[in-house]
Amino acid sequence: MAVTESVTGGTLGGARAAHEGILRRQSARESRARTYARALPIVPVRARGLTIEGADGRRYLDCLSGAGTLALGHNHPVVLEAIRKVLDSGAPLSVLDLATPVKDAFITELFRTLPPGLADRARVQFCGPAGTDAVEAAFKLVRAATGRTGMLAFTGAYHGMTTGALAASGGADDVRVARLPYPQDYRCPFGVGGPRGAELAARWTESVLDDPKSGVPLPAGMILEPVQGEGGVIPAPDDWLRRMRRVTADRSIPLIADEIQTGVGRTGAFWAVEHSGVTPDVMVLSKAIGGSLPLAVVVYRDDLDVWEPGAHAGTFRGNQLAMAAGTATLAHVRENALAERAGLLGSRMLSQLRTLQAEFACIGDVRGRGLMIGVELVDPEGEGRTGEARDTGGATRAGAGDREACGTGRTAGGRTGAEDAGGRGGRLGVQGGAADMGGRDHDPGWGRGVPGRAAGAGDGAAGVMDRADGVVSAGGDAAGALGRAAGLGRGAVGGAATGRDADARREPRPAAPEFAAAVQRACLERGLIVELGGRHAGVVRLLPPLTISDEQAAAVLDRLADAVAAVARDPAGHGVLPPRPDGRKKPTG
Repeated sequence: MAVTESVTGGTLGGARAAHEGILRRQSARESRARTYARALPIVPVRARGLTIEGADGRRYLDCLSGAGTLALGHNHPVVLEAIRKVLDSGAPLSVLDLATPVKDAFITELFRTLPPGLADRARVQFCGPAGTDAVEAAFKLVRAATGRTGMLAFTGAYHGMTTGALAASGGADDVRVARLPYPQDYRCPFGVGGPRGAELAARWTESVLDDPKSGVPLPAGMILEPVQGEGGVIPAPDDWLRRMRRVTADRSIPLIADEIQTGVGRTGAFWAVEHSGVTPDVMVLSKAIGGSLPLAVVVYRDDLDVWEPGAHAGTFRGNQLAMAAGTATLAHVRENALAERAGLLGSRMLSQLRTLQAEFACIGDVRGRGLMIGVELVDPEGEGRTGEARDTGGATRAGAGDREACGTGRTAGGRTGAEDAGGRGGRLGVQGGAADMGGRDHDPGWGRGVPGRAAGAGDGAAGVMDRADGVVSAGGDAAGALGRAAGLGRGAVGGAATGRDADARREPRPAAPEFAAAVQRACLERGLIVELGGRHAGVVRLLPPLTISDEQAAAVLDRLADAVAAVARDPAGHGVLPPRPDGRKKPTG
């Protein structure tokens, strides 16, 4: 009997047994290389929009979205209609690189969305149905066009899992690609951050290219992500991107923009390079362009089109269902201005998360662009690197000494969390209780009908809306001692930090991957699916579909806030081991 049938027709106990049995068989039969399934032990059987329902009957808000593949969420009507139309037409489903009406429509819609400087000169190569193959194709292309072999890439990059793509990624072991510094504020490689840090990164790149003794010959191309996703959700400064465009153009180096995850409206523009006005020579595209189905292409300037027939190929490059779904997705995002909405909603979500950052010292940084959002979790008691005071354009980053007192149980307005926990809205502005889940209420076990509280929240975990502008202060236990048992918090009560704390406030704290993993588990318990990323897997990543409603966005932030509060309140109870005096972890109990 199918899993969906057993879930629909069986008892709750039978559904849970089916769920557990499938997970056991997966563990016994699938490769040790599996990843997401280890952190997310769920068995999806139905999905719509932002919502996934598991074989055990539980429902989740999905902020993983197939690692950014689902621009319109699960099973969007326009995508399903496009797929059914192809199936009902009797058209062939796989045609290698032959021309078809479905393919012609996809290319037309894709070219309509491209940056203007590329659209009128574009060529497209369909690749094997994964972004990493598009990266390999781009490398082949620029090597053929320039007659050179070397590549430039950036620290923290992720470009795929095949050999060439891995060589250009941040975790490469056998380095055949010159690695350049990627600018970032919180963990600036030069210890300054902001515009000055980006300027130093650009100067380093120019020096490497212009110094005849740098050991880096003129390369075939430079590949970069406008926002590093797997690297920790780090947006490239617009000025720096423009500088890289000038650097490469002046030296006849093709610039490759990896828009595999950032594309199709994710960052608030249809393509992330558009924020800076940069027109790359080559774009590698996948994920959302297939409308949830496998598809990958390389789009490039026509004068680079010098390779021979068969120089790159792939059996499944003629996936007609993916092209139809992709056409529908691209058109829907464009016609409904979903990129612009992603920018506005993402800005609001980032603002609310920064309110949470001011409350919890375990949140080192909040960053992102559009609906590509990262929350970096840190050990606030760990030693920051000396001398990392940064010029961030006048902005002062909230430090541990400025945060709310831990464990007082009182809000900034003087009321206790217990006094305000009922009916006042969620920690970060959820209004009216459970978010709409595709027209259905939450599962009873996930907080249905509890206004203003995340699913599964404990007593006193609800936050307080003390001001009309929506700034939220901690309520009750939710702002409890930030890791008092494990040394994961600092709680200077009230006033400003002094002495060492004042200096430490401007230093990035050590990453806290165990804490981040605990937050991810706590999110799942509350019906929220999030991913981890970053250099040390210490960044909680949010990649919701562009169709997420305001109510759903509020529910996502409410559940995330409650998960952070729960782990901060009881780190050991969530599997975060306290450090020993020598800095190593010691078992609890």
